[in-house]
Amino acid sequence: MSRDSIRIVEVGPRDGLQNERTGVPLEVRIQFIRDLARAGLTEIELGSFVSPKAVPAMADSEAVFTQTADLTRVRRWGLVPNPRGQERAERAGVDAYAFFTAASPDFLRENLRTDLETQITELREMVQSLRATRPEVPIAAYISTVVACPFRGAVAPGTVVALANRLHMEVGIEELSLGDTIGVASPRDVDQLARAMADDYAGPLSQVRWHFHDTRGTAIANVARVMEWGSFAGFDASAAGLGGCPFAPGATGNLATEDLVYFLEREGVSTGVNLGWLAQASLPVLMALGRRPTAKAQVAELAMRAGSGDTRKP
Repeated sequence: MSRDSIRIVEVGPRDGLQNERTGVPLEVRIQFIRDLARAGLTEIELGSFVSPKAVPAMADSEAVFTQTADLTRVRRWGLVPNPRGQERAERAGVDAYAFFTAASPDFLRENLRTDLETQITELREMVQSLRATRPEVPIAAYISTVVACPFRGAVAPGTVVALANRLHMEVGIEELSLGDTIGVASPRDVDQLARAMADDYAGPLSQVRWHFHDTRGTAIANVARVMEWGSFAGFDASAAGLGGCPFAPGATGNLATEDLVYFLEREGVSTGVNLGWLAQASLPVLMALGRRPTAKAQVAELAMRAGSGDTRKP
């Protein structure tokens, strides 16, 4: 991970909104995505193709993709849970596919009602199908519960690496996102997993991202520890810290993109993101949800702009 190549994958429009019982109007979601792109984010996860009954907030993901097809400078990620979802994603014109699994079999069973062997087989078939028609399309996999599971407890780093190797070698997935699903990780946990990945993962670390939740306020500390390794791809983050895991009690709040951008820029990393515009991008979404900004860098940036009289929109 060099100081000019850290990737930020914005997950707010999907991971940030998927749990919300209060629906965000389609036009607000579309504008949210456009404002994120104007702020300089070039990889955005727009939606997921899960069952609308299971996740009503993502029911209009097809419309989200079709109405943002003109964002040609943005890689638009879509989360795909199964072959039915893949068919929907293909019709919607998804640019990049994200699949989902978990290092904890208990979490996998509770979340997708499946087991690892069944899912590995299904993932292999989906990847082969995609490669047959779109050989160059980016494909990634989220590995959830890489530190702990809400149903099982601690997850050993070796378990995570073993799954990562299967995804890389058996399924053919080249990119991974390691998720601290319930937000329990400390820098020591990150260090242990990073060391295990560096020692035993068969794929390139330069294609491995980290997905931190800030449930206990350790996300930025964890980012700093990952950066010390210098060999990973980057981070997922969610504007305004929106989101969490619906299957992990208490796991509210992703790493806020504003906090990540501020930290990286202060550390001398050029992100290409305008923090002022980013801080404003989520305001209509927060208004629709009846919330105020709580992400630290966002609150500070908005206050500074208000104090200077700068109310320009992106």
